[in-house]
Amino acid sequence: MLSFGRNRSQARSNRSMSLGGMDYVDPKRKSNVASKLILAACLTALCILMLKQSPSFNTPSVFTVREEGVTHVLVTGGAGYIGSHASLRLLKDSYRVTIVDNLSRGNIGAVKVLQELFPEPGRLQFIYADLGDSKAVNRIFSENAFDAVMHFAAVAYVGESTMEPLRYYHNITSNTLVVLEAMAAHGVKTLIYSSTCATYGEPEKMPITEITPQVPINPYGKAKKMAEDMILDFSRNSDMAIMVLRYFNVIGSEPEGRLGEAPRPELREHGRISGACFDAARGITTGLKVKGTDYSTPDGTCIRDYIDVTDLVDAHVKALQKAQPKKVGIYNVGTGKGKSVKEFVEACKKATGAKIKVEFLPRRPGDYAEVYSDPTKIKLELNWTAQHTDLEESLSIAWRWQKSHINGYGSPSS
Repeated sequence: MLSFGRNRSQARSNRSMSLGGMDYVDPKRKSNVASKLILAACLTALCILMLKQSPSFNTPSVFTVREEGVTHVLVTGGAGYIGSHASLRLLKDSYRVTIVDNLSRGNIGAVKVLQELFPEPGRLQFIYADLGDSKAVNRIFSENAFDAVMHFAAVAYVGESTMEPLRYYHNITSNTLVVLEAMAAHGVKTLIYSSTCATYGEPEKMPITEITPQVPINPYGKAKKMAEDMILDFSRNSDMAIMVLRYFNVIGSEPEGRLGEAPRPELREHGRISGACFDAARGITTGLKVKGTDYSTPDGTCIRDYIDVTDLVDAHVKALQKAQPKKVGIYNVGTGKGKSVKEFVEACKKATGAKIKVEFLPRRPGDYAEVYSDPTKIKLELNWTAQHTDLEESLSIAWRWQKSHINGYGSPSS
């Protein structure tokens, strides 16, 4: 704050001289002050001139403005397994991509791979942020001109969800609400939502269609269904284009070996069966634990529909291309065929060439016996069909990445 009172400790020689009720400033002091003001003004003018001559002056980042012919996609969770693969596909298809991730499950190494592949200005940016922070999310939306959102960010382990249900409702349901509110507030009109077959629970009839009743039996599936319900309720009074993709069990890696799956070591117990198989093949764990051998299936183990990550991201891009204002599309993304856990383990043994010790344990809470899709609708409406349906081949591609990335996205293996 500026003070306009006299400073009584000021030396008299520096004070104005008073005569007849009027102040007369020391001429020398006045001259010095004027010189300093003129110098400051000249320097300021020089700086402004130099800035104006700079090509970056008054030139906003390309991410902040809409550009004709360029679609800018926000990929939440883009540092994760599926999100990074989706980001790569979008970049290859000439989309502009912004990744937002808090790295709680994702890998900054995957982002670095993408940045090295697409270093050109205006192609890719990474923003470290938590979707649970509504102020940060709104700031991101206000500072960037997004055309669409692919919302992958989520915790996604069935077993973990039964032990930490509140975390799942917060991370999946609450955070989706934050994203949806930000989209509405900032006029972003297209949402591709990453959902799951876990919203169906354990249906009485197979295969699962999009009209199969959704009766989830674990917090993961319930949290995803709640998020879906919010999105659908909002869409009834909105002109937003919405695509909901309910996909099945994801496996595989990017065929050229640049991206792969590198889960946190502490999550191995909850992770995908492919990760567990690879850990056993590499000797990181003593063997593979198969939970549940008494299900009503031909060999007693769970049956799942395994979808290659390359096919999955292709479905997301097709959904983005086909999204229509004021319309909602809901699609199952799977192969339409189920494989048992025992069949999966045998395919993994062949893919890795390793002798994997298998330990059979009781069922895992929240699991269901048999789940596989009917992909007819997505084939008819989006012209999408799974292309990588050879289980052993998908696992072999993923295994190559695992062998060359012993430390995940950390230091290269020797």
